[in-house]
Parts: sequence; structure tokens; C-alpha cells
Amino acid sequence: MAEPRILVVDDEESMCQYLSILLTKEGYEVTTASCGIDALRLMESRPFDLVLSDIQMPKLDGIQLLKGIKAIDSETPVIMLTAYASEQSAIDAVNLGAFSYLQKHCKNDEIKIVVRNALTLRQATSENVQLKKELRSRFQRSKIIGQSAGMRAVFKMIDKIATTPATILITGESGTGKELIARTIHERSGRSSRPFVAINCGAIPETLLESQLFGHVKGSFTGADRDHDGFCRQAEGGTIFLDEIGETPHAIQVKLLRMLQEREIYPVGSSKSVKVDLRVVAATNRDLELEVAEKRFRPDLYYRLNVIPIELPSLRERSDDIPLLADHFLRMHFQDYPGMVSKAVSDDALGSLMRYDWPGNVRELENVIERTCIIREGAMITAADLPACVAAPQAFDDDSANMLGSHVSLEDLEQRHILAVLESVGGHKKKAAEILDINPSTLYRKLLKYGVSDDFDQDDMDAFLAEESDILLEV
Repeated sequence: MAEPRILVVDDEESMCQYLSILLTKEGYEVTTASCGIDALRLMESRPFDLVLSDIQMPKLDGIQLLKGIKAIDSETPVIMLTAYASEQSAIDAVNLGAFSYLQKHCKNDEIKIVVRNALTLRQATSENVQLKKELRSRFQRSKIIGQSAGMRAVFKMIDKIATTPATILITGESGTGKELIARTIHERSGRSSRPFVAINCGAIPETLLESQLFGHVKGSFTGADRDHDGFCRQAEGGTIFLDEIGETPHAIQVKLLRMLQEREIYPVGSSKSVKVDLRVVAATNRDLELEVAEKRFRPDLYYRLNVIPIELPSLRERSDDIPLLADHFLRMHFQDYPGMVSKAVSDDALGSLMRYDWPGNVRELENVIERTCIIREGAMITAADLPACVAAPQAFDDDSANMLGSHVSLEDLEQRHILAVLESVGGHKKKAAEILDINPSTLYRKLLKYGVSDDFDQDDMDAFLAEESDILLEV
């Protein structure tokens, strides 16, 4: 953490030197100014965490300097230095917003304590401001957009079940916003002040999944050099979101079932159970009833998870929401890129967006809007600015039909679809893998097979291979 920066202002050089030495020894970065005018110039050029200023100074006195500082940064604490503890101007300064005042010849310990308290206030204020920004950003980004009948049904269900303790199973295609729905349920529940832990069960290697979910004790396996709580205990009092629950192996399904039934877990290597208080929200893009029928998913776990089912419609089933979503993503990404010209979508572009099939759903739409915002220099986005597969979906469909009529293989159709999605996200391979719902390493191997992977460098390969074992966790 950077050292707190303090500005000392006094027309007496000896006082500046004295305070500079004292505060530097305490670990602070100290800058001095001999007059109020110089102090304001310094304040305008760089931020300070605290200002100590004499009250009686020529040209610009301490009261005037205080007003100037507050005009530049109202959150900067100011400590006034006065020759006499009862001086009325020092009291007036506190009434005008100064943090406190000190007598010039007070003890060093008193100076240190007041300075420390002022800096603590500054840090708390800064953290509070940052937290409010993050909350506003999260609210803006996590807002569920939609007015279609399908989404209205989802909203109605959320209103009914958010405050209940019931386990929820969210189903829907990849990219439809399952985690967003889970977060909304958590934020509207009585557990909103506690953690929300999101984990992608399909992204964690099977050998690590049990330890990551339920924790482990020190020495339980090679490399376990300390106890680990696991995601379930980290979500204590809150909500755990188990994304891609259909990817979990049978051994883990048994342990998840016990957690749901008994509300207790066994950390790896421990013979003692640990009680947990959390709400479970699971999600999958698989047909779990089919998985149960084919004995790939335990029926007892399925029935425990499927207490309250929520099925999210695909974007092609709610095309009426596309104008709202496009406008939302335009405004969101306009804020992300300073200096970007505000954008609008033309009628022809909007028509193309609404005709496209969106195999990657809302996630793919957001990627297309973000890419177009960056590439398009003007204020109006036209159909020509969109990826070819989005701008002319009919032509794409006709070509596909011709290919089918020529008895083209399924592999050729797969290649065409993968390359179209890759083009729609501007060649961003990680985003394409997310939309296609395959591991990045799988995408790499397919592109290598197609002979279109010349632009892969070693960093691409390393990142893609490492992605297979990534753990998606957000508290």
C-alpha cells in the first residue's frame, strides 16, 4: 500500500522542517509549502491524504486555504495549526469543515494521534466512495433487461421466490444470463448482506472439485500445507451458485446431495462434519431429465435441486427485447471506454440484429455491440458495421441450405458455425469459446485442424490450456 501523503503549510521554515521530520519518521510521505497559494497549486497538481496548515499566514490565511482545499477535494481532511489553543479562528475553521486543530507547541504524541485519526477518516471515506461506485456499477451491469412475455414470467417468479429459502434450478442455453438471475435472487433475499459465491463446476478438474467445494484439512493430500475452507463455507449465511451442475461427477453428486439434505459437509481428510447455512442456486444448459434417464445424473439430487425451476428463454425466443438490450450495452460500453463517441443503432442494423438467430444468446449480442462500438468511429452503427453472419443472416442460411443440399458433412457445418461465431466477436477466441460453450483448448484444437490458427502465439496456447482448470469464483 502506498504511503499516506501529507501536505504541511506554514510560512515558518522551521515549523515545516520540524513537522516534516516528525511525520516522515512515522512512515508518511511529506511535502511542504511556505504559503497558501503554493499549497493550492500543489493540491491541484497531485492528491494529498491530509493537510496540516498554519492559520496565520500572509496573503492567503488558513481559513481561506481551507475553503480552497474543500473546493478542490471536499473529502481531504485539514488540521489547523494555531499558536493558542483557544484562538477563535481555529474554532471557526473546525466549524467550516476542518478535521481538528492543534497547538503548535503540543506534544509529539498528540500530533501523531490526531494525524493518525484524520488519515483513518480519509481511508474510510475513500473506501465508502469506492464501494458506492462499485455498487452503482454492479447495479447498472446486473440489471435484467426485458419486456417480452417470457422475461415477464421470469421476473414474476423471482418476485415470488427470492425471499424464500427454497433451492432453485435455473435452466437455459449458454449465454442466456443464468448467473445474472442467480445474483438477482440473492440480492433480493434476506441473505443479501452475506456472500454470493459463484462456481463453475465444469471448469474445475474432477480431482480438485471436492476440495474446492467442501474444503480440506492440512496434510490430507500432497500440497495441502494448510486448512482450506472451500466454497460452501465461504458462502456461509449467503448463497452458493453452482453453475453447470450437470458437469459434476457422480462422486461429487453424492456429497452435494448430503449437503442439501443434512446441511453439513465433510472437508477432504476430515472425519468430522461441518454444518453450513447457505442457499443453493444451481444452473445448467443440459437437459437434466435426459441426463437422469441415461444415468449420468443422480435422480435424487435432481429432485433436491429442482424445487423451484426457472427456465430462461433463448434470445431468439425474445427478439422483441433486442432493441432494449442493444441500447443497454451501448450505454454500458460507452462508459467503459473514455473518449468514445456516443453511439446509436440505425434501423437497418437493428433489423439485422433482430433477424439473426443468436446461438450465443445475450452474451453474443453484448460481444457484438462491444466490438462494433470500438471499431465504429462515427456515431451511427449501420448494418455494414456488424459481423457478416449478423448483418446478412439470410445469406448465411441460404449458403447453409445449399451445403445441406450438396450432402456436406456435419463436420463442415460445425466448422462454418465456429468460424462465423469467431468472426462475430472480432476474432476474440476466449469469447468465441464461451459462446460456443466449449473449452478454449477445444476451440484451439478445432481451429488448428481447420488450418486457420496461424495467428495463435504461445501466449494464446498457454492461456487456452490453462483455462481448462480455471476456477470461477466471486464473492
